[in-house]
Amino acid sequence: MSKWPLGVFASIDAGLGVHLEVAHELQVPTVHLHAPQKQSRTPERAKEFAAKLKDLGIKISCVFAGFEGESYADIPTVEKTIGLVPENTRTERVAELKEIADFAKSLGVDVVGLHIGYVPHDSESEAYHEVLEVTRNVCTHLAASGQALHLETGQEPADVLLKFLKDTGCNNLFVNFDPANMILYGAGEPLPALELIGSYVRSIHCKDGTWSDKPGVTWGTEVPLGEGDVDMAAYLQTLDKIGYTGPLTIEREIPQEPDRQKEEISKALDLLKSLKSKILQEDAKA
Repeated sequence: MSKWPLGVFASIDAGLGVHLEVAHELQVPTVHLHAPQKQSRTPERAKEFAAKLKDLGIKISCVFAGFEGESYADIPTVEKTIGLVPENTRTERVAELKEIADFAKSLGVDVVGLHIGYVPHDSESEAYHEVLEVTRNVCTHLAASGQALHLETGQEPADVLLKFLKDTGCNNLFVNFDPANMILYGAGEPLPALELIGSYVRSIHCKDGTWSDKPGVTWGTEVPLGEGDVDMAAYLQTLDKIGYTGPLTIEREIPQEPDRQKEEISKALDLLKSLKSKILQEDAKA
């Protein structure tokens, strides 16, 4: 596949992401797939999904895990409910994440992504070491199937994430970089963060947002691609600089209305196509 194939965050039976039919209509060749609900994660359904994707000409580059009880209502709620960090749900979520990884493998997908949650900033704390151990546990399970785990950026500054990645010692642990999340969570300027952790970046989201007036305390605002504080041209130039060649996957939280999805995702695709073309032409001249 050529450099920077376009993609979207899509779903089959959950209310997150673009409908696969919309992706097909817009001729998008790759998707990050939100993991189907538990009752749909069976070998039989995997065969059905794989056949449908083949018919649509769509390749899954990453299966993203999500868990019941997670809420993005506000930043304090994210801290309490997201990913593998909350202790009260950790054991069952680790088990479910392994199930999702096995399901992804049955679809022929070697990458699983997730928001792990707020990694504790104090690397000497017991909580930090507990999250390290649970991450190693999951990475060991995935490694046995030749799979990698991608942690999505957002909740912690890049230097904290970089130290955590190194401290795990796992060679199948990487980053799904989302520039808008850095802004929405108030975790730091996205482009310097991308350069800092660039050697770990193996998948990315193209998403846009504006800063909160109280970064890190209240949410920023997600907006259509090209209308926020992420400089998309500079973002792609930085991806080029760090040597990233994988899919440019658009993630946009919009209602499950096919016409609106088609209109907004189509505009985002046009923007990325234009920026991509300019950068590849410049690369060819260099």
